Amino acid sequence: MTNQSRIPRLTIDREAVSTHVHAARHRPTPVAIWTALADIPVLLAEVHRLADLLSRTRWDFADLLAAARATLAADRDGEPDPLAYLRDAVAEHRTWASPDDSELR
Repeated sequence: MTNQSRIPRLTIDREAVSTHVHAARHRPTPVAIWTALADIPVLLAEVHRLADLLSRTRWDFADLLAAARATLAADRDGEPDPLAYLRDAVAEHRTWASPDDSELR
């Protein structure tokens, strides 16, 4: 089951951006075009933020996967406490919230 509160929220108003683009395409007045162009920096900032979240998620997954593989190898090698690798990785894993999700905490 997905925890909806942990899904990153978009920081843009997609309907407003679509409306601006639609207006610029169908009635290309200078105001409509400049309004649509003004959305570009906001969209780029959102892409950058989401790329940062994706990168963080991939690093977290890679760390936990490495710990799981180390645990399996330790078990296969007969180490006395193979779960130590996984316990350490889970203990280091901290809950992380993006700045826009801080009100959820």
